[in-house]
Amino acid sequence: MFAKENLFALSLFPYLGFLWFLTRSQQTPRLALVGFYMTLVFVAITIPAGIYAKVAYHDELANVDWLHGSAEVFLTLANILVVLGFRQAIQQKREAIAPDTSAK
Repeated sequence: MFAKENLFALSLFPYLGFLWFLTRSQQTPRLALVGFYMTLVFVAITIPAGIYAKVAYHDELANVDWLHGSAEVFLTLANILVVLGFRQAIQQKREAIAPDTSAK
């Protein structure tokens, strides 16, 4: 069967396909799309952080709190961008449907 490292590497291809379709559709809010791409930055940071944890601490990344937390910041940032992007799109759609009448 596949080792977890192989499954992790293989999961990159469907995600790249997902990003390709999102980008090509031009229907995803820009900020949300940036957030989805930031997930790749998280992966790019996590891989060397995991190697460093193994070499320097002889342990897995999940067990080296300061290093794991530092890498997770990028995932948190990516998630925030996705949420803010869709929130902004929803607000713009609502304003287009029902313009603000409180400005009278």
